[in-house]
Amino acid sequence: MAATPLRDQGVRPGTRVHVVSDVHGNARDLARAREGADALICLGDLVLFLDYADHARGIFPELFGKENADRVVELRTARRFEEAREFQAGLWAAAGEDRSVLIERAVRRQYAEMFAAMPAPTYATYGNVDIPRLWPEYAREGTTVLDGQRVEIGGWTFGFVGGGLRTPMRTPFEISDEEYEAKLAAVGEVDVLCTHIPPEVPDLVYDTVARRFERGSRALLDVIRRTRPRYSLFGHVHQPLRRRMRIGSTECVNVGHFASTGRPWALEF
Repeated sequence: MAATPLRDQGVRPGTRVHVVSDVHGNARDLARAREGADALICLGDLVLFLDYADHARGIFPELFGKENADRVVELRTARRFEEAREFQAGLWAAAGEDRSVLIERAVRRQYAEMFAAMPAPTYATYGNVDIPRLWPEYAREGTTVLDGQRVEIGGWTFGFVGGGLRTPMRTPFEISDEEYEAKLAAVGEVDVLCTHIPPEVPDLVYDTVARRFERGSRALLDVIRRTRPRYSLFGHVHQPLRRRMRIGSTECVNVGHFASTGRPWALEF
């Protein structure tokens, strides 16, 4: 859906934008996330497959129960990814129905709820656990989906790059480094660079609860250093060592705490 610049919507000088990421099923707070702001930006991961804080929540425990979810989290946290895959494969084999069918059915239920909750206007991009091909079926009028694209909000240019890079987790929307770099190049120089994953900086990619480094983008870090946007906004890492830091003149902010806090991050300009 084409975006209309907010300056053409009669937005007053002095724009306030709320930014969220890693919604993971929190439709209640998403519905009010734009309150007090001119627009909402959502940086993906609408789907909740498995909640690492509460193993009873998400698609996986709904299908296989909390005890099996406990085991998967234990294996993944220990970085025993192959064992986790084998354990899950046994559960899926015994499920009696095709895995992809079961997952898509559950994702569709979540997307129906998530997109119905999105206030207008919302500018959104995909997270690594999202399924982009389903979004056009659920994105309503007032929700603009962007990936490798840019839009003007209140006189500033915002660029959007969705998805994650390939990892042993094999989440649904992981792409190659080359494809990710091409999307960054398509966005070009912007005031605010909005991505799902962070730049590859140790303090920004280490999750203190999961006790592992998540995948960040070296190409994104290079773009930040070269083009110097005012802000780099991202999520993906839920409990980073640092939520905010400067890279050169760019303020880098992790907004990936929405599922647990229900609070958006506010940008005023």
